Amino acid sequence: MAETTPGLSTEFAASFKAFLDQAVAQAPEKTGLFLERLRGLFGAEPISFPVVGEHFEVPDHPNLQRAIDSYLSEAGRKHEILGVTVDPYGRASLADLLGQRGEQGPQPGPVEYANVALEDEVLPCMQSGLYLITGPDEPLAVLMRGPNEAGFRMKVHVEVMAARREAAEAFLSDLRRRMRERNVYRGRVLSLFVDDMRSLRVNFHRLGTVDRTAIILPEGLLERVERQTMRFSAHADRLRAMGRHMKRGLLLYGPPGTGKTLVTRYVINAMQGRTVLLLTGGGMGLIPQSCALARALQPATVVLEDVDLVAEERTRQRQGCNAVLFELLNEMDGLEDDADIVFILTTNRPDILEPALASRPGRVDQAIEIPAPDASCRRRLFELYGRGMGLRDTSTEPFVRRTEGVSAAFIRELMRRAALFAADEGAQIAQIGVEDRHIDQALHELVVQGGELTKSLLGAKAT
Repeated sequence: MAETTPGLSTEFAASFKAFLDQAVAQAPEKTGLFLERLRGLFGAEPISFPVVGEHFEVPDHPNLQRAIDSYLSEAGRKHEILGVTVDPYGRASLADLLGQRGEQGPQPGPVEYANVALEDEVLPCMQSGLYLITGPDEPLAVLMRGPNEAGFRMKVHVEVMAARREAAEAFLSDLRRRMRERNVYRGRVLSLFVDDMRSLRVNFHRLGTVDRTAIILPEGLLERVERQTMRFSAHADRLRAMGRHMKRGLLLYGPPGTGKTLVTRYVINAMQGRTVLLLTGGGMGLIPQSCALARALQPATVVLEDVDLVAEERTRQRQGCNAVLFELLNEMDGLEDDADIVFILTTNRPDILEPALASRPGRVDQAIEIPAPDASCRRRLFELYGRGMGLRDTSTEPFVRRTEGVSAAFIRELMRRAALFAADEGAQIAQIGVEDRHIDQALHELVVQGGELTKSLLGAKAT
């Protein structure tokens, strides 16, 4: 067998390597679907194109979807949606799509949607997808990724690619405008909270309808509340024309059970079309976010009930050091004068709030006491809560005298208890009705057998 010379072997190896290098260089480059489609969209190499991104809170997911749908529905605009399969942590970017090679990086897949439950509808929102948009303006590529529970903090991510950075920024600006105009929370009753993933969330609330005739107060008192709330809004344009500011604060104070919550709900129902923010529970730590939402969705009403209890519970400081109230008053300071926002605060302990209000004058424009009902009001309350009971041979006048010092809530429970005593006798209330003895039994049970705690819970100081 002939021996191979070392020089020939080295020359052959070098020639063979050169052949392979040339073959690789001439082979067509393997590109991913996303890169090919982006090249086709822009008619150019998109790798050098600018990308502008923005993050949105989870509650804005439906607003964002409505805004994009509105943008895409305009005449002359066409679009296509490509599904993007992201990793378990929901990570994907336009840069990742451009760099896709083989099985690495995000892959094409189904277009994913997530149903977002609103108060009275379910809105499908894009969870992961790439919009390829053409139309009257220059083409855009928009990547949208919804919140992912595997992430540390959930957000909605939007990235926009365009040939010019200004075009991408203009698109996002237009998107924010459409989100404000089509906000799904406008005109609803809401509260904010933070979930276990530290993400901002929205609760919807349905408040029962309260008719004006169901509110029994001393003459002229309800009119003062209406003037501070409803009448201001009814004359908003005229007041602005006269240079009057629209933001206002109302404090309702008085013993428990006298009707502060009822009056608040009546005002909310009477002022239709306003967004209502309830500051309750975990939402007490979200006062800046709640006030920001009120500014964005005005006309709005911000309600903080039992502010004294919440302030004491959250701060555990001496009376008068109400951090929650201070924070709310500071937010009120930051509002524009022409902002049509009403702040309604309620408390059973105005003595606790007085130092805080005195140190922030001008934020709460009017304090109105909701007192325990006098004899005239108690008489009307017996008539109101006695409707439908078929009261027979009953004069409520003795009970009006015997219930001096009680609250409206006490009389409502008294009449409900009297109806129960009548029903326990096997009588059909509509046929036989409630008698004096039933009311007397109910009064005895609430006052004598119920003890001081029951009276306190129902707002009865003396009977």
